[in-house]
Order: sequence, then structure tokens, then C-alpha cells
Amino acid sequence: MEDKSKCITSFYIITNQLKDPDFTVTKKIMSYLLEHGAECQCQSPEDNVEGTGYRYTNVDLVPYDTQCIIVLGGDGTLIQAATELNHRNIPLMGVNIGTLGFLADADMNNVFDALEHVMQGNYSVDRRMMLDGKVYRGDELIYTNTALNDVVISRCGTLRVIDFDVYVNGTYLNSYSADGVIVSTATGSTAYSLSAGGPIIQPNAQLMMVTPICPHTMNQRSIIFSPSDSIEIVMTSNKKMSEERVATFDGELFCDVITGDRIVITRSDKVSEFIKTTKLSFLERIREKM
Repeated sequence: MEDKSKCITSFYIITNQLKDPDFTVTKKIMSYLLEHGAECQCQSPEDNVEGTGYRYTNVDLVPYDTQCIIVLGGDGTLIQAATELNHRNIPLMGVNIGTLGFLADADMNNVFDALEHVMQGNYSVDRRMMLDGKVYRGDELIYTNTALNDVVISRCGTLRVIDFDVYVNGTYLNSYSADGVIVSTATGSTAYSLSAGGPIIQPNAQLMMVTPICPHTMNQRSIIFSPSDSIEIVMTSNKKMSEERVATFDGELFCDVITGDRIVITRSDKVSEFIKTTKLSFLERIREKM
């Protein structure tokens, strides 16, 4: 049923230019919105993102009266937009022109129907938990960032395992020799964690999950924790090998880590909001995408 109080008439489009290099799809969507009485802007291909600290868009160009941001690309584009824009509290609508598209609400087969629903107020807002990750070297905080999917500690360079200890709320959990470890949200359960053998979790669930990557034992599996818990990864001796380890946030932003560094991961105060117009249930979407 139409809810006029929720009707959205002001849009901004973020485009992954690798997926829409000539802005063909972008222009179609913009034309549709303008023809139906909405306001719509987008970052032009000529606008420079370098030096802004952003991946796909210059957030400073997004008008403050924007009610919805349309993200054209795949899950990676949507995740980066969610991270870059989480301080603006503007709901995102994903349009999949990528590959898998777990997070997207629409694709090119139904995007105009979805936009009509949004302009008429026929949608819901899906709020997703995010993670804060802080890297400490001794007592000094050397890096901090936020992730929607996951924080991953892994090797880089030569193909050697890395060693680390895991603590939960200050209590020792286990020591690992592995290719790395993934600390993910429920949203991230269908990303890297799934590839590492982790379970698929209802994306609205409030939790944190620890999944070792190719651990060198037979019985180490994913462990699920409360969103109020604090997960601490301590980098232990690398057997005098080169310090080739990295903490990565949502697969893009990273910080090199060395022996003794601590990565503390907690629930973020920030959330990501996604507009949902589809009637597909989570189970139907999983069946469709898998």
C-alpha cells in the first residue's frame, strides 16, 4: 500500500564505471526518474575521485537533501558505497549490473518497477550491522576503519601460514596456524566467509562470526558470537619469516600488521540502510543466487 510519507523524490546515482563505462545504464535511470517528476543527480565520469579518500564517488558532491542513493554495480560497489556514506544516513538502493548481486534490490529486468515503488513509498528499509576494527601496535592506535561485510587478517606475498591468537572479551579462545581469519557480520556470511566454509546466516541477524581460513587442523570451524562481544586477534611470532601480513576491511582498505599487533573488532555504532522493494524472501534469494 502506498505510504505518501515515505515517497522518495530526490535521488543520487553512484556508478561503477567499470560496469557502465559509457554511463548508458546511468542515463536511462536518470531519464526515467526525471520524466516521472523526481530529482536526480550523479557524479559525472569527469569528476575526479583521486585524493578524496573514496573509491567510487566523491561523497562531498552528494547533495544534502538526497533521500536515496542508487548504486549501480555489483556487491563490491554497494559495500564500498555503504562504507563511504555511512555517516550521511541515506538509504541505498542497489541495482545489480555486476555478477552475483546478493545485496542488490533490483537488476535491469525490474529496475524501473522498483523505482516506481520507491517513489510511491512502497518499500522497506533493511538495517545492517557494521564492524569497527582498530589496529594497535603496543599501546598506539595505528589504524581504524569500518566494515559492512568483514575484517580479514591474512598473509600476503609468499605462501606461508600465519600464526595468531584469538581472544573474546579479553579471554583466550584459541591459537591458529592458518592462511588467515575472517571476522564477519551476518551480511558478510555470503561473502569471503562462505568461500572459507562458513555458514550462510540471515542477513538481519545481529552477530559476529569468526572463520579461520584454511586452518592447519582438522576440527576448527566458524564460531558465532554476540554483537556485544569484543574480538581481539593478536599476531604471534612469524617464525622469523618476513612480516607479510595484512588486515583488510571489506576487501579494499587495509593496514599492514606485524608480530605483536592487536586487531580489536567490535560492533559499530554505524549501520547501513538498504531499500528493499522485492518480495523475495531471504531463502528465495539464496535459492536464486546459489
